[in-house]
Amino acid sequence: MGDPETGSGVNWMKRQLVKSSHHQKKSSFHIWFKFLLLLCLMLFIFGYTLLSSSLSGWQGFPLHHHYYSVFNWTNLVNLPSRFYVNLIKTHETTQPPTVTQCHQAYPGNYHFIMDNPEVCKTNTPFLVLMVPVAPNNREARDAIRQTWGNDTVVHGKVVLTLFMLGLPGGADAGQQKEKLNQENLEHHDLIQSDFMDTYLNLTIKTMVIMDWLATRCPTAAYAMKIDSDMFLNIDNLVTMLQKPGIPKLNYLTGMLMWNKPIRSKSSKWYVSEELYPDSEYPAYALGMGYVFSNDLPGKFVQVSKSIKPFNIEDAYIGMCMKKLGLAPTSPPNPSQFKSYNTKYNRCEFSKVITYILGSSQELIKYWTDLKKPEPPC
Repeated sequence: MGDPETGSGVNWMKRQLVKSSHHQKKSSFHIWFKFLLLLCLMLFIFGYTLLSSSLSGWQGFPLHHHYYSVFNWTNLVNLPSRFYVNLIKTHETTQPPTVTQCHQAYPGNYHFIMDNPEVCKTNTPFLVLMVPVAPNNREARDAIRQTWGNDTVVHGKVVLTLFMLGLPGGADAGQQKEKLNQENLEHHDLIQSDFMDTYLNLTIKTMVIMDWLATRCPTAAYAMKIDSDMFLNIDNLVTMLQKPGIPKLNYLTGMLMWNKPIRSKSSKWYVSEELYPDSEYPAYALGMGYVFSNDLPGKFVQVSKSIKPFNIEDAYIGMCMKKLGLAPTSPPNPSQFKSYNTKYNRCEFSKVITYILGSSQELIKYWTDLKKPEPPC
């Protein structure tokens, strides 16, 4: 038999070795645990710092764009919350957005939910009149249909009039949608996109107009963006566009403006330095009604990718022109593009191209009088 003490001594040594090994493992485990805990704390601090940093730092990450795509939210990078209220998109993007599609006014972010693409295929128009109008303003659309929008052939040239709408707001949005569908079935002249139709979204609305012209009606010679409260002497406009020397490319004209951004927050046209830091706008044509050769819409859409949007749509088009190395051109007779008139004068209205009116009733009244058979002057 073996020595019990010897056996117990060997067992004791084994136990001591096991205990020592176990102690070393525990010490090693504690060190690694503390290390991992410290690492997690550092990652948390780093993540919190990122989230607390400005959006300008966050926007450089590719995940930023994916984040807005997944939740189908409009990208508001570099834009304060007061600018644009287009927070809800009604249709998912069929393709993931690229980096160039991220700013709010880029039309590739939006989709046509009501369209009439065949209107430019039936008869190639010489001139397309694009009228931005509120979805619920049926009165303005009907007045235009009865007056200058009723002429489809002017001096032998095909003229097309279309209305651009965004999404209606309010509790009766569903009813407005049905009314718009019925109106479009009757007239086939409505185009609607999935941005919220608000005053601050006019830059979006204008860029969507440009996108429609570039993609749906590229064969037209000229186009005009004209507001719904305007008197338009369509005969004089078509005559002007057929004058010798009127460019067929890179041409934009209207009532030209040279002014500075309004910094007063109480103004309807307020633009912050954050949105537009320069002290002056480039030369631009007043948004009430400007005419352009139809090669420009596609160029505007492309160049807008690199131009930060702001809420003065006509000045934004001026920025697009400047970025393209172009400038608006004074019309052959600048006095034909007028803003407001003091009172109606039949002779004067027979000579102008544009006037801002006070109501749709005025448009019908003045147009009816102007079209009387006797000479206007």
